Amino acid sequence: MYSTRRRRVLLGTVAILLLAHTAFTGAAHLLNDKGRMLNDKGPIRQTPVSWPQRGQAAFVLGNGRPAASPHEQPAPIASLAKVMTAYLTLERYPLSGEQDGFTITVTAAQTQAEAQDAARGQSVVAVRAGEQLTERQLLEALLIPSGNNIAQMLSARVAGSETRFLAAMNAEARALGMEHTFYTDPSGFDPSTISTAADQLRVFQQAMRFTVFRQIVSMASVTLPVAGRVTNFNPLIPEGYAGKTGSDSAAGGCLAFFTHVTVGGRQLTAVGVVLGQGEGSDTSVILAAAGEAAKQLVDSVAPAVGVRTTAASGAAGGAATRRPSMVLHVLRERPRAPSSAPASIPSVTKMYEVPPA
Repeated sequence: MYSTRRRRVLLGTVAILLLAHTAFTGAAHLLNDKGRMLNDKGPIRQTPVSWPQRGQAAFVLGNGRPAASPHEQPAPIASLAKVMTAYLTLERYPLSGEQDGFTITVTAAQTQAEAQDAARGQSVVAVRAGEQLTERQLLEALLIPSGNNIAQMLSARVAGSETRFLAAMNAEARALGMEHTFYTDPSGFDPSTISTAADQLRVFQQAMRFTVFRQIVSMASVTLPVAGRVTNFNPLIPEGYAGKTGSDSAAGGCLAFFTHVTVGGRQLTAVGVVLGQGEGSDTSVILAAAGEAAKQLVDSVAPAVGVRTTAASGAAGGAATRRPSMVLHVLRERPRAPSSAPASIPSVTKMYEVPPA
């Protein structure tokens, strides 16, 4: 009897294992067909949203689960690398309220380096030996006019040397689950600094935890002591899209962005990254392409979550055409960046309303 009972238990165990294997295989097949889980830190699912026709993108709405475009491969990201540079600076030297943080005095060597970088066609912010810049001003110079020389100055101040800062950038990338990212410089000028849209979405969301970061990337311009008034390269600032741009012939047009939408009476933050948009090296052209890709991504959310778009109060236009074939799985997970808009974001809000049953 004992032997018979043991055989029954063994057969039952085998049956359970076979069923579990079948279920796992089926689930894996579905993931391979419909969306691949990239890694285990806040998994990013590929879904048939309205992704750009070229390059790659990643997107998340509110506290939903991030989604990424199919077949993402590491690619140059240009100045999106500065998001990690800003994030590490704020991690080590956080700012709150009106604090200005540490102050550096520009050296003669840094002034000479700026002139040399400018001669090579790099994006730089004018500095002068003896000029004093606060941490806040350095972050503004890094994120608004996208100064490569400012990235180098911050790396030396924060980590003691660019070599140590690069080690910190890559260590943080690993810690954030950015498994397809490798930084070789703090500015992104080096085309061997590579990543994916999904990975860049991770670090951009982390940087957004800092109020000062959200405020700075929402600014259309800023005035610096020597450089004077410098403007933001982001073409969507007037339309309520804050963020960080990146552009060169290797990376194409890139934009990490956030904007605010209203879905069913609730204000949510839409956060996304587009890489590799446009062709050529004309900054305005490829950044315009990145901006269009970002807007199309956000606009596709309306039909994707089963709602209809309506014009904001006082605006012309009516409900948008539904495109029910687009599906974005919005699942609850850990809270992300606050959805409150920085004061400097233009008051442009996309209105979505759930249709009556």
